Amino acid sequence: MAELKTQVNDGDVTAFLNAADEKRRADGLVLLDLFKNITGEEPKMWGASIVGFGQYHYKSERSSQEGDWMLTGFSPRKAALTLYLMLGHGNYDGYLEKLGKHKKGGGCLYINKLADVDMGVLEELITASYKHMKETNGGFGKGHDGKS
Repeated sequence: MAELKTQVNDGDVTAFLNAADEKRRADGLVLLDLFKNITGEEPKMWGASIVGFGQYHYKSERSSQEGDWMLTGFSPRKAALTLYLMLGHGNYDGYLEKLGKHKKGGGCLYINKLADVDMGVLEELITASYKHMKETNGGFGKGHDGKS
């Protein structure tokens, strides 16, 4: 069984965000505060480029893959802000319809810049996703990519 490349580590979250370009740094710091307030969790680096909150253990039903993954998180990637909201594990269409300009894929939400979305709706969406993940605590038996 191959080990996941993206593992929780002791990387410095603030230093990581401060190293981003000006636009991503500003949005990343806003997201950092938003996720901390919603989750009450301390942020941890996952791999070299993801800021994660909380953790659960999963085991795939179709493969031998298992490991630990964040309950929620984000990454200020060059192409877009990537929010790890595990969108495949709940009905979030109502939030997404009101959110503003975004794309989604798998369990991720992609936003070009925070100014493109309604921050109140984004807060509600992150809260709902985090609450769902916390309640199920990974008990759905699926990998972090949402595939069983």
